[in-house]
Amino acid sequence: MDSLDYGIIDQLRLNARAGYGDIGDIIGLSASAVKRRVDRLVSDGVIRGFTIQVDPAVDGLSTEAYVELFCRGTVAPDELRRILSGIPDVVDAGTVTGSADAIVHMRSRDIASLELALERVRVAPNVDHTRSAIVLSRLISRSHD
Repeated sequence: MDSLDYGIIDQLRLNARAGYGDIGDIIGLSASAVKRRVDRLVSDGVIRGFTIQVDPAVDGLSTEAYVELFCRGTVAPDELRRILSGIPDVVDAGTVTGSADAIVHMRSRDIASLELALERVRVAPNVDHTRSAIVLSRLISRSHD
């Protein structure tokens, strides 16, 4: 990958619907050269797909929380993945350093739905307790998947 490829990726991150000619005008290539590079980036697996981002409130998921998950003993990441993947309100999760074993990002319709989802996490085997923080307002939201 070179600086032109990174420029193409940057432009597609800003607007996945941008035309090849528009991208080319910004980074200094012809539309056909941009298309060839995008095709190569897709075939090489650098670009995994093109998507849209929909406001979660449109889907009725306006209540959001970050949850620290604390386990009893040592729990393998695969076991945490199994536990969390069965809860639709979990939109993102990862193991972390520090006192918590994992951080879980949840989205629900309302507080009552969030509470039900949290209870499903809490009763899972090996889960000792959780600590939750409900999001009041989103300040920055970027996706780099």
